[in-house]
Amino acid sequence: MSKSSFKRKILITGGAGFIGSHVVRLFVNKYPDYLIFNLDKLTYAGNLENLKDIEMASNYRFERGDITDAEYINDLFHQMQFDGVIHLAAESHVDRSIENPMQFILTNVLGTVNLMNAAKEAWKNNLENKRFYHISTDEVYGSLGEQGYFTEQTPYDPQSPYSASKASSDHFVRAYINTYNFPAVISNCSNNYGPNQFPEKLIPLFIHNIRNGKPLPVYGDGNYTRDWLYVVDHAQAIDIVFHHGKIGETYNIGGWNEWKNIDLVRLLCRLMDRELGNPEGTAEKLITFVKDRPGHDKRYAIDASKINRELGWKPSFQFEEGLLLTIRWYLNNEEWLNRVTSGDYQKYYEKQYRSKFDI
Repeated sequence: MSKSSFKRKILITGGAGFIGSHVVRLFVNKYPDYLIFNLDKLTYAGNLENLKDIEMASNYRFERGDITDAEYINDLFHQMQFDGVIHLAAESHVDRSIENPMQFILTNVLGTVNLMNAAKEAWKNNLENKRFYHISTDEVYGSLGEQGYFTEQTPYDPQSPYSASKASSDHFVRAYINTYNFPAVISNCSNNYGPNQFPEKLIPLFIHNIRNGKPLPVYGDGNYTRDWLYVVDHAQAIDIVFHHGKIGETYNIGGWNEWKNIDLVRLLCRLMDRELGNPEGTAEKLITFVKDRPGHDKRYAIDASKINRELGWKPSFQFEEGLLLTIRWYLNNEEWLNRVTSGDYQKYYEKQYRSKFDI
């Protein structure tokens, strides 16, 4: 099928990453009459092995490219004539943002504005059926006390360079909506977990460490609280917001699933002991409390009632069910994990991919 014969042409940025790969897979399989164009820079967190099962699909294209390159992005929009964008590409790890805040400003702020400028120019004569969907994080809201939830009206109060960069990009999206009548929607999501997540994040890191008998580093007293959502549920929410969300609106996406870090780690230890056939308590002995990181938010909790009320979405996976699926995926995909942790997969990309329009 030629690109002109597709009903829609959707650009998904960051589609080789953790959440992005699940969104790409969902759209490629669910919408065979859409051309799904995956744009990813293939940094350390982008891995095309996440998409092996759909890489030969007739409605899928991959392009290696950098959203911070405005000229490149403008050319891509001019050639491809996208009518929808699902923007997931972002630097997303708090610890890395503390070490190198400029990279987060470039990717998360400048990259987002580059994409909107290209879309605005491409769509200037016809906004019908056009949509720019910006995916953000609950961390832009700052930290909660023991009570209450983040709603779409919660004032922004970012506490790390990462959350500040995402808050800034959210503000730019809203400014374009108000100034240019730009057809955009935003969602802010809680912590995701599931298959294909880069092992710098808590759950895949601890699965890997437990399997290899390494320490489980828990920040501070371990009482930091997060709301957890299985990544497949998030991908389904993104599908619904992209197709049915109201232009100009923000939707909070959460799991109604709060866990203190230490309680989550202990549950993970119990499930891992069971899956590995070890005596209960084996993994828990690996827990090691370490010095807290700067700007560590105490509690995040999303009120996801708006997206449920207006769009009918709610999580479908219970936490222990999703966690067990995640554990089994990592235990069954040790080669993937080894290649990711060693960085070998990136050497292959350097040889194989150059920036080009591979239509």
